[in-house]
Amino acid sequence: MVRSYNRKIILEDSGEYYGYGFGDGSDRVCEIVFNTSMVGYQEIVSDPSYTDQAVVMTYPLIGNYGICDDDYETNTPTIGALIVREYNDMPSNFRSTATLDEVMKKYRIPGLCGVDTRRLTRSIRDFGSRRVLLTGADTPREEGLRILRQTAVPTDAVSRVSCKSIWYSRVPNEKYHVVAIDCGMKQNIVRSLNRRGCSVTVVPWSTPASEIEKLSPDGVFISNGPGDPTDVPPVIEAVRALCGRYPVFGICLGHQIISLAYGAKTYKLKFGHRGGNHPVRNLETGRIEITSQNHSYAVDAGSLAGTRLTVTHVNLLDQTVEGVRCVQDRVFSVQYHPESAPGPQDSAYLFDQFLDMMEGEKKHA
Repeated sequence: MVRSYNRKIILEDSGEYYGYGFGDGSDRVCEIVFNTSMVGYQEIVSDPSYTDQAVVMTYPLIGNYGICDDDYETNTPTIGALIVREYNDMPSNFRSTATLDEVMKKYRIPGLCGVDTRRLTRSIRDFGSRRVLLTGADTPREEGLRILRQTAVPTDAVSRVSCKSIWYSRVPNEKYHVVAIDCGMKQNIVRSLNRRGCSVTVVPWSTPASEIEKLSPDGVFISNGPGDPTDVPPVIEAVRALCGRYPVFGICLGHQIISLAYGAKTYKLKFGHRGGNHPVRNLETGRIEITSQNHSYAVDAGSLAGTRLTVTHVNLLDQTVEGVRCVQDRVFSVQYHPESAPGPQDSAYLFDQFLDMMEGEKKHA
């Protein structure tokens, strides 16, 4: 007996894709994007940078190794929705403690399976990211389009996913103290710093520079996060005040914020960069790194002229800016994720560069 489709998505350009629901059954308006990773769906679902986004997985089989307690990137996932070709609800993995469906129900994340994800991904690639409505299969198209038109585009994603108060991740025999501005930070960033002997004090996104200075950091880290970087002027102002006073390292949204703080501009990409297979050239060494990425916005290369930032990394697929540096101020950032779990690990050396900067600052203090 053939099952009837019970869910669908309606795109704002009137396209429709039918499938079967899993996870939460609620209707949801999201921005649709695609991710090319072959593994790591748990890290994707729990990455705060995917807030309000419906992620189409290009790898066809999702759910087959379940969910593992130690692999979350945030305690409360805020992804908009997950769209897959084939969902497996019988995981085989000795570390698994829950199914993906159970976790998505717990955190009210809608899912859609049985979709022609190849066709849908080509649509996103050719026509760009768009807004979509996840809804019941019987929802009339015109009703769905009306809901899409009347639903406001949110601009408060960072404030929703950032921590609400300061928290600490300390290590024994601390080498350095890093203050991290949480714009939607992945937990593996904290773990990556801890493994290198850094105690980390995590502060909310709106913490002013004066309060960060009172914490006496050896270095300041600006995290990844969701949305348009121009939506968070308090972070930009804080970073502008901190640059030149402490070693500063930024990743993803943090990279864009640092660039804005120096006077550069950002723009929205047609469909963004998401997945673990983006080649990036390090202009300082000539080496090519395979990187993991997740962002909708990029730094405008032309706008860097006249700032004190120089480009250090370039994406080989579309020549977008992937890294900048200000040597005088001991500031650098990258657009991709050197801490990415489950990988690749080509760019983990960037954390060591941050430690070298803090060590150099201590020697000159």
